[in-house]
Amino acid sequence: MKTITHLSFYFIWVIFSSSAFAQKITLSHVEPAFWWVGMKNPELQILVHGPGIGQAQVSLSYKGVNLSGIEKVESPNYLFLNLQISPDAIAGKVPIVFKIGKKTFTHQYELRTKSSSTNRIQGFSPADVLYLIMPDRFSNGNQQNDTIAGMYEGTHRNKPFGRHGGDLKGISNHLDYIKNLGVTAIWLNPVLENNQRRESYHGYAITDLYQVDRRFGSNEEYVSFVNQSHQSGLKVIQDMVANHIGIEHWLMKDLPEKDWIHDSQAKEPMLTSYRTGTPSDPYASQFDLRKMTDGWFVPSMPDINQTNPRFATYLIQNSLWWIEYAGIDGIRMDTYPYPDKEFMANYAAALQNEYPKFNLVGEAWINSVPMTAYWQKGFKGTDGYVTQLPSVTDFPFYGTVIQALQEEGNWDTGLVRLYMLLGQDFIYPNPNNNVIFLDNHDLTRFFLSIGRDIQKFKLGITLLLTTRGIPQLYYGTELLMDGDGSVHPDVRKDFPGGWPGDPINAFTGQGRNASQNEAYEHIKKLLDWRKTQSVIHTGKLMHYLPEDNVYVYFRYTANESVMVILNGSSQEKNLSTKRFSERLQSFKQARDIISGENFSDLTTLKVPAKTSLVLELKK
Repeated sequence: MKTITHLSFYFIWVIFSSSAFAQKITLSHVEPAFWWVGMKNPELQILVHGPGIGQAQVSLSYKGVNLSGIEKVESPNYLFLNLQISPDAIAGKVPIVFKIGKKTFTHQYELRTKSSSTNRIQGFSPADVLYLIMPDRFSNGNQQNDTIAGMYEGTHRNKPFGRHGGDLKGISNHLDYIKNLGVTAIWLNPVLENNQRRESYHGYAITDLYQVDRRFGSNEEYVSFVNQSHQSGLKVIQDMVANHIGIEHWLMKDLPEKDWIHDSQAKEPMLTSYRTGTPSDPYASQFDLRKMTDGWFVPSMPDINQTNPRFATYLIQNSLWWIEYAGIDGIRMDTYPYPDKEFMANYAAALQNEYPKFNLVGEAWINSVPMTAYWQKGFKGTDGYVTQLPSVTDFPFYGTVIQALQEEGNWDTGLVRLYMLLGQDFIYPNPNNNVIFLDNHDLTRFFLSIGRDIQKFKLGITLLLTTRGIPQLYYGTELLMDGDGSVHPDVRKDFPGGWPGDPINAFTGQGRNASQNEAYEHIKKLLDWRKTQSVIHTGKLMHYLPEDNVYVYFRYTANESVMVILNGSSQEKNLSTKRFSERLQSFKQARDIISGENFSDLTTLKVPAKTSLVLELKK
């Protein structure tokens, strides 16, 4: 009986082994799918994922390409191939041979030629104004991709947290509207795959870092969108996330190593504290620091461990891939203080080393000037941290503007808050590179924040578009769209006219009411003027202490000067200009670019209640 049992096991083993060797070698993922010759960094890491691929022997033979290392990891279904690509390597198909037992499989890995076009990868600067769009909520240009087989969520426009069907085609259809408004760059909330079971519309729970969400379009359609935008004179900023992925990401179903995700084996992983000031706090405990940086953002968004060298390289290469593949001009990095900060410095440096004109802005949601400045390139703190991030989001600016416009002017209230805020700019290495805004996809809409007062609205817009920094407008701000930021879908409403059958089409003047057209025209007039004003892009700023809630500042160069007057009071002011003689100097005349009025005498200026003047000074 024992002999029969042993023989049975023997035959089962033989059959199983024969079957295993008879199976074909298959690859589920090869990432990045292709790369380029001519990159400054000659090193390339290729993630290979497939059943049992970890036991494969790997070889390649291609002139100028060397397989310098093969790394096996905990999961038997992965290999990490390290390649060295010499400067003399030419574009082509690199045959990578995988051998398991007697079976072999050759994967033709493509090397492309790096683009030399001067119209790609332009970066962004204070000469630009960014227009932020949530793709799912702007316009549905292709109803055929509303529901995709194999993806959890289809389109349910009646559900605030559901997908509404906006897509890349819809945005492309309205590039003329965006261009005519006067902005110079488009920032899209994430367009990469979010195949989550619920609430996937916002894009921040990515389930494939190399694939555009098919409900928005294809990778090829995204490249076409970028090219169309460039042809329209518009830059494109891509929203990326290095802090977390979606719980449905294919990696989560078979992690290469357990430590790719913090607390990956925990039944209830630790959630972050959201205390974004902790990484810069010189007195922070390790407990608080770990909870902030290693905790999951929400239960559906696992926290990435960027200290794992393979995942770190994977993330850096992923952004480089999108830059070169799509020709994007910049990146907005979500939740910038949450990941490992040393990794983020390496990440930012790697992107700028490969693309010196490239710019990236980090979302640092911190209502503190020094804690925001900590993340900007050039800041020197006491902990020795060397950040490489060129641009930061200026949340202190946002919060101060809202508060200043809501208050009566006094010693330390009203518009004097703007003066005191900008007086702290000595902390920033480069305050002109701060991205400034009045609202975004997470915040209460600006129009609602200032009590739906269109005069205050125009004051805020004037400040945004004439002070230092890189302005960002949120889609629909020009239409006075409002919504409470405590309920996210409320500030992410559909753009009226973006869907077939919409009763109102706000893409046209006829589809907007009088107040909307007043707001739109105010923004457009300032934007059209701003595009050509180097004095606003690169000029210095000098401001004067507000009196009677009237704030005066100048943007100036050696030859040009613009005087901006914001009257935040409810009374008309006859403003004597005597105390501004330092900047008025020999300027005797002016033209208000908002009203078109010409001033031949600058001794006294009449400024109506709750209005602004933007004066081009003339000698």
